[in-house]
Amino acid sequence: MNQQEPQVSVSPDGEVFDLPGEKETAAENQRLAELVAAHRQAGREIVVVMGVGFVGAVMAAVVADSVDENGDSSKFVIAMQRPSTRSYWKIPLLNRGLAPVKAEDPEVDEIIARCVNDKKTLTASFSYEALTHADVVVVDVQCDYSKAALADVAKGEVEIGALEESLKVIAQKIPPECLVLIETTVPPGTTEYVAKPIMSKAFAKRGIESEPLLAHSYERVMPGRDYVSSVRDFWRVCSGINPTSRDKVEKFLSEVLNVAEFPLTVLDRPMESETAKILENSFRASILAFMDEWSTFAERNGVDIVKVIEAVKKRPTHDNLMFPGPGIGGYCLPKDGGLGVWAYHHLMGFQQPLFKMTPLAIDINDSRALRAAELVRDALREMGRLVPDSRILVLGAAYREDVGDTRYSGSELVVRKLTEMGADLRVHDPYVLKWWELAKQDSFPASGASRARFFRNQEVLKDLQVSQDLAASLEGADAVVFCVRHQEYLDLEPDEVVAACGGPAAIVDCFAILDDAKIKRYFELGCEVKGLGRGHVKRIKDQVNGK
Repeated sequence: MNQQEPQVSVSPDGEVFDLPGEKETAAENQRLAELVAAHRQAGREIVVVMGVGFVGAVMAAVVADSVDENGDSSKFVIAMQRPSTRSYWKIPLLNRGLAPVKAEDPEVDEIIARCVNDKKTLTASFSYEALTHADVVVVDVQCDYSKAALADVAKGEVEIGALEESLKVIAQKIPPECLVLIETTVPPGTTEYVAKPIMSKAFAKRGIESEPLLAHSYERVMPGRDYVSSVRDFWRVCSGINPTSRDKVEKFLSEVLNVAEFPLTVLDRPMESETAKILENSFRASILAFMDEWSTFAERNGVDIVKVIEAVKKRPTHDNLMFPGPGIGGYCLPKDGGLGVWAYHHLMGFQQPLFKMTPLAIDINDSRALRAAELVRDALREMGRLVPDSRILVLGAAYREDVGDTRYSGSELVVRKLTEMGADLRVHDPYVLKWWELAKQDSFPASGASRARFFRNQEVLKDLQVSQDLAASLEGADAVVFCVRHQEYLDLEPDEVVAACGGPAAIVDCFAILDDAKIKRYFELGCEVKGLGRGHVKRIKDQVNGK
């Protein structure tokens, strides 16, 4: 390790943990050996989950909580995270029975505490020696897509290095009969074109003649109030590189997930499973991009796109239409199509262009938040104010309603654009205690990967604090921007907002939060109102003004 690198890892709550050295590693290896021996004596399989993030932490708990047909625990899980300054803190927290991810679903805390402290079927470790004990390794190591330009996904690269390094270590450590299940969202072809060659070469160096047992199964995890259920009680797709791998992954998932109500779909090749993940996310991203242009059309032509969508959805074949909001957030939709484009050229070796709709959808969704910033500017202008002279409150930092997940949130781009324009910004979110994309923008999500690089004057955002005090946030605001459909914002009444602001303000609805009655009331109170896709607001304004 670089001696200049700090030898501590700090949790989001500020608790400091010393990184382990050789002595601690030796003690940890002994601890694992004793635990594994005891659980094997009890007839349990040993499962190692690599990566203790949004997916890995909950998947580890779901596996550890599973029982056999007699109601007995059949798995002992070691949740593994390498001892880096950024992530090591997760290990001691998990071993106290505390979730390393913040969740609105109370079952996250409950299932982790139960498995660690009561059932004792879950432990966490920083040692790669855990892999030597594994019957199954579940890989949840991040494989990201880095965009070189905003709204141009074709200019980007898959950051697959961490996954490749993890696979090398796995292949060097695991028993030959161990199943390696890749859950990470990866470019189609990764299991066969990348993982299998890495593991086959490592096996050959170890003198192992058998083929590695590799499988892929993607999760459909949804942060929110059904977080655990979205991992355990939801349909899964899986596949293996050979019949043995396929049988093993089907057996494993059938033992730990609720396949009685949500049957597995078993495909022939991992590339089919990998493609299914990218396709379903690209499909959803494409619907949202499609709705973006119709939302803009409605906005410019006096049409309320919300009423149009509801009218069209009465037809059952079109009930998946949705309002796109101020940008498409979450970990998947803003970039997963790029994994497919990258794989086509870099793994399969095709040079001629193929993809048009998939990257275009991502590009459209990327730029939608910039339109929201324009509406804030326009609403303020109509009240005789400029963005640099205004105190602007953004309501919502998360990427979706009633969660604290800020990954790729549309709100981030709204905030960054308004900051570039000189706004005095405040942010409120009842679920977000720390907005890491802003606070650690030099290094988060990785060095040089922050979306800050697409805008100017972003340094000030490192000090921006997300408030949980709505009344204090509203005080003195010249503009209020509704960015997320948190229930707290849906319940807000115009009179209380204007009273808290101390007078009329520019009100910008980015996510169809305001109904016509609330829009009308804001106008009656002297406010200016704008909304993405809400072209009818001028009619309401004219009605209030007697025109």
